[in-house]
Amino acid sequence: MSLYIASINSGSNGNCYYIGNNREAVLIDAGISCRETEKRMRRMGLKMDTVKAIFITHEHGDHIKGLEGIVTRHKLPVYITNPTLHHTTLRVDPALIKSFTAYEAVFIGGLAVLPFPKLHDATDPHSFLVSGNGVTVGVFTDIGAPCQHVTDNFRKCHAAFLEANYDEHMLEIGSYPAHLKKRISSDHGHLSNRQAIELFLEHGPAYMSHLFLSHLSKENNRPDLAQKVFERHAGKTNIVVASRDVESEVYHIRNTSFKEPIQKSAPLKSVQGNLFG
Repeated sequence: MSLYIASINSGSNGNCYYIGNNREAVLIDAGISCRETEKRMRRMGLKMDTVKAIFITHEHGDHIKGLEGIVTRHKLPVYITNPTLHHTTLRVDPALIKSFTAYEAVFIGGLAVLPFPKLHDATDPHSFLVSGNGVTVGVFTDIGAPCQHVTDNFRKCHAAFLEANYDEHMLEIGSYPAHLKKRISSDHGHLSNRQAIELFLEHGPAYMSHLFLSHLSKENNRPDLAQKVFERHAGKTNIVVASRDVESEVYHIRNTSFKEPIQKSAPLKSVQGNLFG
């Protein structure tokens, strides 16, 4: 009982996450170009025709820059709320636009995608749980503060992409103007390393096998710093930093309650060719 997951890109330059089973997958956000998304998926051994839908968290450019190109080329349905759509300039076949409602699951083959609200300075921001084969994976980025929607859903995850955007000291002494520092650290901005580790320690389930530190700031955080902070407290959870420059490996997330054999931190990068073809 398992799902395959990967970060295609994670950061203010673009966000895109892959979650799927052996037959179908979804992308959460499409913040890099269609060509770059395809290239990175090929390097990971993932097939684009496995992707059956794209789900959009909010309208900021680093989450939708590549959306029009991917949708136009691959004719994929886009799940996006009406308020979010109205704050984009997306030009695609209207038949491919699908709306969603918080806490009403969308079924994509054997996957169930559950949207839920979050705090962020966008029109109608949502995050998602993707479940299938007895496994639940969450995407928790672009969150100013961990509201109850976030904490309740984080407790359900076997793996999660969790924002660790900035180190508080680096942001304080950094070169950003005061208004931008205030926006980032506000309850509708982004999660700091401290907020993320508190969320993980207070609400992360004992069975969470992988935590992907995501949407790290280039100027106000460092991958080695974020990883070190989390690994001190991670226990049996594998900590992976999702890069803003390259795709991750593909990880096989299992529900260990099904008593399947598991190799901790065993990414599938060594698999030759396509994983599912």
